[in-house]
Amino acid sequence: MTEKTMTDLETAPRRNGRVTDAVTVGTHIADGMTVAIGGFINSGHPMSLVRQLILDGRRGLRVVGAASAGLEIDLLIAAGCVDTVVTPYVGAEGLTGIGAAFRKSVQDGTVRVFELDEAHFYAGLRASAQRLPFNPWRAGVGTSYPVINPALKEFRDPINGELLLAIPAIEIDVCLLHASISDEYGNVQHNGTRYGDIAMYAASEKTFVSVERVVSPEEIRANPLATSIPGATGIVRTPFGAHPYSADGHYAPDVTHIQQYIAAATTWLKHDDRTDVDRYIDDHILSVPTHAEYLARIGTERLLSLNEY
Repeated sequence: MTEKTMTDLETAPRRNGRVTDAVTVGTHIADGMTVAIGGFINSGHPMSLVRQLILDGRRGLRVVGAASAGLEIDLLIAAGCVDTVVTPYVGAEGLTGIGAAFRKSVQDGTVRVFELDEAHFYAGLRASAQRLPFNPWRAGVGTSYPVINPALKEFRDPINGELLLAIPAIEIDVCLLHASISDEYGNVQHNGTRYGDIAMYAASEKTFVSVERVVSPEEIRANPLATSIPGATGIVRTPFGAHPYSADGHYAPDVTHIQQYIAAATTWLKHDDRTDVDRYIDDHILSVPTHAEYLARIGTERLLSLNEY
């Protein structure tokens, strides 16, 4: 190797790694921002990053849940982080129909809901990804959706004169996701459900992904078609990062733990008593500020019992 070649190698641009930590991710999120939380009902939510929002005391967030959001949104509401929810559904399939904190806060008028159905949801994300002010859609024409949510505007198609709905872009400041693996440069690969996460990523200014494992670029390149997020803003290595929800290919939902939260939130809903839900937040978030401390609180035996099959 010549001296010139050595010099060229030393001065060549270098790729910057994107591995970070939950605390640093939290610094990218300010009160009042629009934050998307990925996953699907009881699977694939970035819970270590959700807990960081609560630890940071974020307030006034406009939270974009998945098309079928789980109790990660409910938990953020219970912790007082949320001003507005943008999602067609908040619940826990097979465990509870509607999140108790979500229902309580909407009934009390302390949290607003941006009403839309699943088709509208994806149309709004698509408009944001395309940097358009809205996306036209047929579904919902002739229904009460434009009445209960005046942001959904009826208009006449200028080409055919057809009555359509204009679905405003769902613009997202920061998107938080959980996936199976990534390399250090933010090339992420999911197992299982990914469609909604990809749509959120495309609509967002920044995307941070917690992953079960950080792997070599060679492992990612061995199956490039599996790459779902090509170049996330930041990656957080977080084994069991979706707990108490599942991570496809890694572990099943911790149903017992989820039911513990549901019982606490339901007491608040039915009796206007926050004692149990505040105790849950203190025991599993505020008093265990790191992910390692949280996992220790859950316990090795419980975690290892969450086999997928």
